[in-house]
Amino acid sequence: MRSALYTGNSTIEVADRPPVPPASGEVQIEVAYTGICGTDLHILHGTMDHRVRVPQTIGHEMSGRVAAVGTGVTGLPVGTPVTVMPLRWCGACPACAAGHQHICHRLNFIGIDSVGAMQQRWTVPASVVIPLPADLPLTHGALVEPTAVAVHDVRRAALTAHDKALVIGGGPVGLLIALVARSVDADVVLVELDPHRRAIADRLGFRTLDPAHDDLAAEVGAWTGDAGPSVAFEVSGSAAGITAAVDLLAVRGRLVVVGIHSQPREIDVFRFFWRELTMVGARVYQRDDYDTAIELLRAGKVAAETLITHVEPLTNAAAAFEALRAGGDVMKVLINCQETS
Repeated sequence: MRSALYTGNSTIEVADRPPVPPASGEVQIEVAYTGICGTDLHILHGTMDHRVRVPQTIGHEMSGRVAAVGTGVTGLPVGTPVTVMPLRWCGACPACAAGHQHICHRLNFIGIDSVGAMQQRWTVPASVVIPLPADLPLTHGALVEPTAVAVHDVRRAALTAHDKALVIGGGPVGLLIALVARSVDADVVLVELDPHRRAIADRLGFRTLDPAHDDLAAEVGAWTGDAGPSVAFEVSGSAAGITAAVDLLAVRGRLVVVGIHSQPREIDVFRFFWRELTMVGARVYQRDDYDTAIELLRAGKVAAETLITHVEPLTNAAAAFEALRAGGDVMKVLINCQETS
């Protein structure tokens, strides 16, 4: 069985590993596609070495079919198309006791804290396996997890119809947030430096701004009647993105922090005081976010074919990671885990 392993030192290697048969309460999945996301790039850069047990198979955005089940597993017959919600919580910590299991104090994020999906066969607890509709292509099914992230972000923003929403950062998650926000009839503008990403957003019908050349204050002022957007999603993970979001928000506007900021950032707290702003964190997702994500993909409200720019065989995983790290004309890259040459 072939598997893409993070081996430390910014290296991905594809190697043979024995498949793990499902024990009681477990499901073995024949993985069809695994997406590479920003978190996987953080792993590659070494910033998550305190969590990843090197060498380790990574990846958590996936789709596939049930290959085998352990004893006690029902409702998941062999051949069922599935995805995985890669969260295992302890059930006993204060967060779990308060009903916030998805941000458990001892959360096991599968694919980071334990073995992930970028392999031909993947064995996981049945509790994290979610069936997919039979008419949803498995390439689209691999976008359920990042779409659920966007659904959760939009819900955390309390976004409603006709709200003006500014999305700062037009990578895969930023574009998914824009699409989910549009699905609730919000008015969306997206800010992105990269011309290829802006071109994809333009193709999807969004108005885009280039912070290197556009006067953001003037453009956003004209769009909002000088009020500012009611919600700003900071998805870029940059200091400039946070500053722009805070500067542009309307009175009582809501800043939703989505991007991973590995360094502390300076924030204009006076602006929060003066305009009565609110800052909200949005980390992962809950089960109902997954259900909504599946329906959005099934209904075509998330343009999966436009977002998926590359599908690479498993043997090309290292090159696919390098292409994403280098930037260029890429958006969402999927690894075909059954194609090995």
